Amino acid sequence: MKNAAATPSLEAVRHSLAHLLAMAVLKKFPKTKLGIGPVIEHGFYYDFKLPKSISHEDLKEFEESMRVYIAQKIDFTGEEVTPLKAKKIFKDQPFKLELIKEFAKEKKKLTLYRSGGFTDLCRGGHVENTTEIPPDGFMLQKIAGAYWRGDEKNAPLVRIYGLAFASKKELDAHCAFLEEARRR
Repeated sequence: MKNAAATPSLEAVRHSLAHLLAMAVLKKFPKTKLGIGPVIEHGFYYDFKLPKSISHEDLKEFEESMRVYIAQKIDFTGEEVTPLKAKKIFKDQPFKLELIKEFAKEKKKLTLYRSGGFTDLCRGGHVENTTEIPPDGFMLQKIAGAYWRGDEKNAPLVRIYGLAFASKKELDAHCAFLEEARRR
């Protein structure tokens, strides 16, 4: 399943960056449990159950890893899978297993997207290759707490937010806007 568009949308870039963030987090913390990583206005986020707390220094390290992945020209490829195959792939990922069970019950199709050695349960909307991602057009912005599926009765997670734009100039302009708004 390749993306049809020759020029990726900003949404595809942002979604792909969420996957690269998950790759970077798993590189540092292999036992991490993955939540979800959607596109949001001005960027993306990804939720994680981490083995330890993180700081803004970790965000810098994750950003560096993401830029290394971008330079590696990694392809994004999708595949529709059965619930059984998805359960085998995500056997150690309880949040993904919950989603698989729910999607199977609702008879929704299950798709996986691979980028390098990383596989995620995902409906898609990615760049074809990391060369389509501007390496200076994103930054990891902040760390926040979240609950799985937004319910305080569920597991607490760490949410990492990222900003992403088509260029460094647009990213810088948005950061300047945020700084100005903060000062008011």
